[in-house]
Amino acid sequence: MPWALVTGASSGIGEEFAFQLAEQRYDLVLTARGTEQLERLAEKLREKHGVQVQVLTADLSQREGMAVVEQRLRSDEDPIDLLVNNAGFGTTAPFVGGDVQPEQEMLDVLVTAVMRLTHAALPRMVRRRRGGVIIVSSVAGWMPSGTYSAAKAWATTFAESLAGEVRRAGVRVMALCPGYTVTGFHARASIDPDAVPRFMWLESQSVVRSALRDFRAGRPVSTPSIRYKFLGLVMRSVPRWVMRAANVGLSGQRRK
Repeated sequence: MPWALVTGASSGIGEEFAFQLAEQRYDLVLTARGTEQLERLAEKLREKHGVQVQVLTADLSQREGMAVVEQRLRSDEDPIDLLVNNAGFGTTAPFVGGDVQPEQEMLDVLVTAVMRLTHAALPRMVRRRRGGVIIVSSVAGWMPSGTYSAAKAWATTFAESLAGEVRRAGVRVMALCPGYTVTGFHARASIDPDAVPRFMWLESQSVVRSALRDFRAGRPVSTPSIRYKFLGLVMRSVPRWVMRAANVGLSGQRRK
């Protein structure tokens, strides 16, 4: 069976990726900061789907944590066929006058770790002429709304550029750009869910199902739901000064 590695797998979208990939008969490597949560999830997946599951505890805001996952991605024993860069980070503090350390850690998780892990995974996939990478980005990357949006803009552009670079080698790269998704992270980031209209919320099951369908179809960007597809088209079409004036946050800042 193929192997998939999912970062930020202990809950939310990452956990849902683990369940749906196990249903599709992937063996799994699960990474996150919390060992106990990962071990509980691994046991559920083994019992329910009969797949192999490895647990890697790693903090991707630290280079040491990145190195642990990079080493597994470079391994030729049980090589990774699918990398899901899902680990996230969020801060609600203002940039001006706020502590720079959380900003640096967010940049490390959302940008540096994504770049390094993808760099570790792709050469072996290209050599085998199969495999792929899914980078969980956000519709927030299409708007000027703080450092989280800036990091997600980088993630989407990074995925799109790589998709063209490795396509002829039989390898796929895709950015997943959901909007507000019910995962519990917004509450932990002190973002009131009632402040967002109910119709704007997506379920993680449908987000992941849509993402895997678009990935199989070879799409470089996946935006789940018709309403966010339309909203994304609007955000990318209107003048930037309008988006700056609106400055509406459509994806909460989070840490997984």
